[in-house]
Amino acid sequence: MARPVTLFTGQWVDLPLAELAPLARRMGYDGLELACGGDHFNVQRALKEPGYVQQQRELLQQHGLQCWAIGNHLVGQAVCDLIDQRHQKILPAHVWGDGEPEGVRQRAALEMADTARAAKAFGVKTVTGFTGSSIWHAIYAFPPTTQAFWDAGYEDFGRRFAPILQAFDECDVNFALEVHPTEIAFDIATAERALQAVNQHRRFGFNFDPSHFGYQGVDYVRFLRTFPDRIHNVHMKDVWWGKGDGTVGTFGGHTSFGDARRTWDFRSVGRGMIDFESIFVALNDIGYRGPLSIEWEDSRMDRVHGATESAAFTRRMDFPPAGGAFDDVFGRPDQGQGTR
Repeated sequence: MARPVTLFTGQWVDLPLAELAPLARRMGYDGLELACGGDHFNVQRALKEPGYVQQQRELLQQHGLQCWAIGNHLVGQAVCDLIDQRHQKILPAHVWGDGEPEGVRQRAALEMADTARAAKAFGVKTVTGFTGSSIWHAIYAFPPTTQAFWDAGYEDFGRRFAPILQAFDECDVNFALEVHPTEIAFDIATAERALQAVNQHRRFGFNFDPSHFGYQGVDYVRFLRTFPDRIHNVHMKDVWWGKGDGTVGTFGGHTSFGDARRTWDFRSVGRGMIDFESIFVALNDIGYRGPLSIEWEDSRMDRVHGATESAAFTRRMDFPPAGGAFDDVFGRPDQGQGTR
């Protein structure tokens, strides 16, 4: 059976869900990974308003859509971050509050625990999201950065996420960190370190998104094979690198996405440089049967056109795993000698 193809709605929160749902169906999707933004999914309404989760489910079902995960990336970002004015634009007012940094971090942590409870009420087993990081600003080691400095960052992450993961465990819901620059884990080595920081907590896993690895030079297929039991969700997103005019490097040159000078940029799925064939082989090898959730980003393309072609590309690339080795037939007693 083919894996469901879903659309992550984080880049579509400008559209009401009642408008996005029929559009998603027309674009070829089986479901939505609902972002906690716009009117797509509201954590506090899910916990406090009778009938809210049923209302959201029914809206999806009216258009033949399902939901296997919700995403709360924006609030998760504030749990461990060094808070500044940028966070006010992405956070709910009750999380931002007066903007005092430690208060924001603590309210964000409470909201993430509530997200687990809302997910349980909604009937989904996965919450995708970010963690933020108190040490991302020190990614380049100057002034000289000691391992003790970075260790303190992982200790901070482990301490802040322990009660969040306890709430996820109580709700039988998994947290899937999107491994991503600016997070506590942004490659294989830091993902291993993050797992250590939460004592290999069974509810802590990953939302696999290859686009964030490719331009870094990280082996994204190896990531799947390194954490086979921790892959709780998959984002289909593409990227190209080695482009631009040579004036902007991997760190982005303080340019915006879509700037022709950039050496890397996100592309519509199938139009970048990610080796999706190898990804699907690895997904079958590790037994992943969950959704393939397209996070569509391409600054140069109309998004309806792009999301439509991305869904079609994903369906073409996906294939069911084999029921056995192709040469098993030669060992059957009712077969002849056979040749190769």
